[in-house]
Amino acid sequence: MTEKLFEANSLLRMCTAQVMACTEVAGEYLIELDRTVFFPEGGGQLSDRGFLDEVAVHHVSTKEGHIYHHCTQPLEGGSRVMAQLDWPLRLDRMQQHCGEHLLSWACWKLFAANNVGFHMHEDWVAIDLDKVLSREQLYEAELLTNQVIWENRPIHVRYVDSREAAVLPGMRKCNTKLEGQLRIVAVEGADVCTCCGTHPPATGMVGSVQLVKAEKHKQGIRVEFLCGRRALLTARRQNQLLLELSNKFSTQVEKVPEHVEKLTREVQGLKEQLKGRTLELLTAQLQESYQQAALRADGVRVVTLVASEPQAAKLLATAIENLEQAVTLVLNVTPQRISYLVALGKNTAGDCRSYGRLINEALGGRGGGKPSSVQGGAPYCEDWQERLQQVVEAFLKA
Repeated sequence: MTEKLFEANSLLRMCTAQVMACTEVAGEYLIELDRTVFFPEGGGQLSDRGFLDEVAVHHVSTKEGHIYHHCTQPLEGGSRVMAQLDWPLRLDRMQQHCGEHLLSWACWKLFAANNVGFHMHEDWVAIDLDKVLSREQLYEAELLTNQVIWENRPIHVRYVDSREAAVLPGMRKCNTKLEGQLRIVAVEGADVCTCCGTHPPATGMVGSVQLVKAEKHKQGIRVEFLCGRRALLTARRQNQLLLELSNKFSTQVEKVPEHVEKLTREVQGLKEQLKGRTLELLTAQLQESYQQAALRADGVRVVTLVASEPQAAKLLATAIENLEQAVTLVLNVTPQRISYLVALGKNTAGDCRSYGRLINEALGGRGGGKPSSVQGGAPYCEDWQERLQQVVEAFLKA
């Protein structure tokens, strides 16, 4: 079995090791070493990356006690290599994982909220709590977490029997299904729990914990947060964005939300005005098309309107229904797609589903609806105008 150097010293960045096995699987090489500084993915923490001599290690996994270094090139069995971590990545992993411990402990300590899920990704980290906490409560937990970090409290790792672990003072989380020797990670005066991941020797290396957002999740909430370098870079980006907005609005940073709210109201007002003017224009076009529409033998007008406004059919729904004895076809044509609606007007007999089948067949589209109206769409075609004329002629004969 591979000696796990990372368990005893999380700050060890490299070591010499002997290649015990190299197996090709699905186009990559799984390399086993007699010892390693690489942490394999597990316990919610992503794996380390780095190099074995010049060969890149892009992932590390574990199965049935074996640690596999996933590489794109093979290494000769029995050879000795230098295993070297991508240290900034390892530090980031430790910051996020240790920050998760501390934030989970703060939520448990202050509000009896238990961490029931941990999610670490390359760009974000989150915990799932089994109860809903308010924004103010989360900020209180965030502050307590950072206080523990700023005090640079020691972090101890030890191994105890599973029966002893369950009754350790301050134990926050212990998997009762585990038996034998358990690895306990304890922050002095704070979090104590079972964990297989890598942690710094003291909380100060976490830097800080910054809450990003919280949203309802099952019976509790999912809390997204960032630690260390991630928190710093995110805060920097957000601060720069606020400064740019304050300059654009010629106002103080604190007043940016007020200006955004004002701008939002103005834009909404303009949208409503535009919607009203658009409806007026479309209604006029519909009336003109109605007056010019060809008459069927039964006195029903076949009205056709090709509108540039994508929402024309929706905006004109009421006006179309009020057209006396009319079958109305509204189309919106873009370089990618043709959308259409067929609807009956007032005192108009018929079944639009039959009209829908005609236009679907002519344009190669799909759609459906009810007797009073159908809608559908088709891919754009260069000869759509000729096909439309065929549809109108078929409507006149229907």
